[in-house]
Amino acid sequence: MRPVRRAVEFLFTRVLRSRLGLAVVIAVLVFGVIGAARLVSGPAEPGGGVAIRPTQPISTADPEAGEDGVLSSPPVAVAPRTRPGEATPEQVAARFATAWLTGPGSTGDAWQARLRPFSSPALEEKLSGADPETVPARRTTGPPTLRPRTESFVEASIPLDHGTLRLDLVAADGPWLVDAVDWERP
Repeated sequence: MRPVRRAVEFLFTRVLRSRLGLAVVIAVLVFGVIGAARLVSGPAEPGGGVAIRPTQPISTADPEAGEDGVLSSPPVAVAPRTRPGEATPEQVAARFATAWLTGPGSTGDAWQARLRPFSSPALEEKLSGADPETVPARRTTGPPTLRPRTESFVEASIPLDHGTLRLDLVAADGPWLVDAVDWERP
């Protein structure tokens, strides 16, 4: 009986009081609690668990309710605001396109001088140093088409012989001016 007593004393005093022994006791307790919880909860459901993904998207909005974004109703048509006696956005877009297309064959300074009355200061700065020979078209093939965004911002599309000229026109506190130029090939 003496050797058993010594083994128990050794186990209790040396092993269980050490850090390793304490970690083993905690691990046994944790696994015991988990095992008991599984026994009490019953068998697992088939397909249950975190790893299984839903077969259909989870939707929190009714798809039949319509758009719930910022612009939930159809956009209201906005008419561009033009002061009496000033050119309309269509006129400014057409005049700018004519001046832009007369670039090839002229000097850069003369071309920019023709664009200046229809250009915003920001566009003038962007076009400084531009070469008029790089204009990819020679003539318009139709009138400008406007897409008003606000009373003072309009997008214009002008069909040309080799693509479409896209212009952004602004009228902050004065006449309509072209603020951006883009080119779209057919």
